[in-house]
Amino acid sequence: MTGTLFEVTFYLAAPFWLLMIFAPGWSVTTRVVSSPLTVLPLLAVYTVLAVQVFPELWTAVSSPDIDTFRELAALAEGAGALWAQVIAWDLLIGQWMFLQARKLGFSPWLMGPLLVLTILLSPFGLLVFLALRATRRGQERQVEPRTGPVGTRG
Repeated sequence: MTGTLFEVTFYLAAPFWLLMIFAPGWSVTTRVVSSPLTVLPLLAVYTVLAVQVFPELWTAVSSPDIDTFRELAALAEGAGALWAQVIAWDLLIGQWMFLQARKLGFSPWLMGPLLVLTILLSPFGLLVFLALRATRRGQERQVEPRTGPVGTRG
């Protein structure tokens, strides 16, 4: 069962990634990815696996060191739980990036590949997105009109 849960984890997240990448302009996409509930199936997988190795998981998170994490990841259920957690957080990060990109007017042609990068290597995808976001916000601040007293341009 553990192997099956490990395998199914990504497929539980895939529909949401596909919507964000291939149907970014569809109103349903924004409505769906605006909800944090998309990760509930992933958290269910996490819970099923984590409960089976809870003592090892608790040791790894309450007294973290590389050896306790290595021991947890060496267990099939531990590796599966860690994988489900990573996939859930990656999806939440991707959803946040998608919604922010829409707000900032980023092109879907830019965001599609960036979301793929985030699926594969989320820290790098997030770093690139944060840099783009900072650049866009900096540009917005530069073009804001200056106003004088009582809202007159000046």
